[in-house]
Amino acid sequence: MAKEVYYSDYLQLDKILTAQQTESGKNGSEAHDELLFIIVHQAYELWFKQIRYEMQSIIDILRKPSINDNSPDVFTVVHRLKRIASIWQLGIQQIDVLETMTPLDFLDFREQLRPASGFQSFQFKMLEAMMGLKFADRHGKDFYQRHLRKEHIEDIAEIEAQPSLIELVNDWLERIPFFDEVYWGKYENIESHPFWRQYQQAFANTLNEQDNSIFSGFNQTFFSEGKSGSNRLSTKANRAAIFILAYRDYPILQVPFQLLDTLIAIDELMATWRTRHISMVTRMIGLRTGTGGSTGADYLSKSRDHHGVFNELAGLNTYLVQRNTLPQLPEVLMERLGFR
Repeated sequence: MAKEVYYSDYLQLDKILTAQQTESGKNGSEAHDELLFIIVHQAYELWFKQIRYEMQSIIDILRKPSINDNSPDVFTVVHRLKRIASIWQLGIQQIDVLETMTPLDFLDFREQLRPASGFQSFQFKMLEAMMGLKFADRHGKDFYQRHLRKEHIEDIAEIEAQPSLIELVNDWLERIPFFDEVYWGKYENIESHPFWRQYQQAFANTLNEQDNSIFSGFNQTFFSEGKSGSNRLSTKANRAAIFILAYRDYPILQVPFQLLDTLIAIDELMATWRTRHISMVTRMIGLRTGTGGSTGADYLSKSRDHHGVFNELAGLNTYLVQRNTLPQLPEVLMERLGFR
């Protein structure tokens, strides 16, 4: 007979409920709000662990040599990405609880936390690396190296050396065959492709005289070879992505669209979480430096602006055209995209 499981034993509550040791209590003057501060941040770290778990499973699926876009694999990826998005929504809401603490309440124990800082959350930085943020693109690289423990820097570097989520999404997009000759017939180069000739003209018709730079960006995004500059997506991947975004109403493209849209949503949610964090820090400490020595709200603001990973996908919406101006698809391709 299997051993009976007891609730508190299963959740190891003896460990969890004794893991809140306040610095103010150790010093003999218990600050009431420090317990709240610890629990909220412990909750964040538990959710970061769950996101890492979901992210790794997604990466493992996308690393497969081939993925059928009409298979459970892509649906599973979308399902787990949506779970990650829901966790970030909860993370934003947790700030409401933390903001029940006033600036004076925080000052009762803040000085006793130095030099600890939320910046030292190695799990959060692991998440960023799993998504595709490289060390070279991080804001405050010197601060990063000085304030994280050596073993955590090494762990993050090891993650960066593996294929990231954005790299695997790029590879997945490049494998999508919507522009193959079997559907469109032979063509000399991508600019002369029947679809792209029509789509480029439909896009050009939406522009005015002030939009020359946008048209130039269109050509760079979809027609240049490989990747350019700091771009994480190749032009081949961009072409597949804009097709999915534009023709998402076809049944077979619904799940791939949700995959791309949820990645964009995760970037937006993380930026919102950072923005709420900035507002909270400004409210709590004003212009003071952070407990870890950062520039406080200013550092957080610059991190928010520099650490987006899926912003290139969001940027593709610049190049969408109205449904009634989209190129007509060949019958054989419409049959593949539908259920006929």
